[in-house]
Amino acid sequence: MSMLANFCLMARYNHWMNTKLYDAAATLTPAQLQQPRGAFFGSIIATCNHLLVADILWLQRFAKHYGNGKLTAVAALTTPTQLEQILYPELPALKSQRQWLDQQLCDWVTTLAPQQLGTVLVYHNSKGVPHRKPFSAVLLHFFNHQTHHRGQLTTLLFQAGIDVGVTDLLALIEDTDA
Repeated sequence: MSMLANFCLMARYNHWMNTKLYDAAATLTPAQLQQPRGAFFGSIIATCNHLLVADILWLQRFAKHYGNGKLTAVAALTTPTQLEQILYPELPALKSQRQWLDQQLCDWVTTLAPQQLGTVLVYHNSKGVPHRKPFSAVLLHFFNHQTHHRGQLTTLLFQAGIDVGVTDLLALIEDTDA
């Protein structure tokens, strides 16, 4: 499987897992979603917001160099100012924005070309520090970051009595005859 095919798989996995997590979270009350649970970002709703914030920041950075005409709407969003910023305190609005952003990601990643993966991404982090990193490695980090925090969300939901079910990437990988 090519690196591009792997990134497309990761975009599908991101969308699939976020749908599962948000459906599970929707079974909790707003108070349960906002309850401090000892996680890095505190609550379920705050962790979901952090993932949205981080994804917006990264996709806006990617849009400047690799948008391929697909990230224009993401680039036009107001840029979050803090990684712990609560963009949407209520789950329905947060879920709607998450679904939209996941679709933007899925649409965009299919437009990437192999030669783009071999380039260097020049960007400033959220503290304004400049960086120059291999784009393919940063894109890998982007997907790994999502998986990391979704793992935390799965644990937080389980502690709240909600079983999200199967979360393995393997569930999306088709069997092959070869």
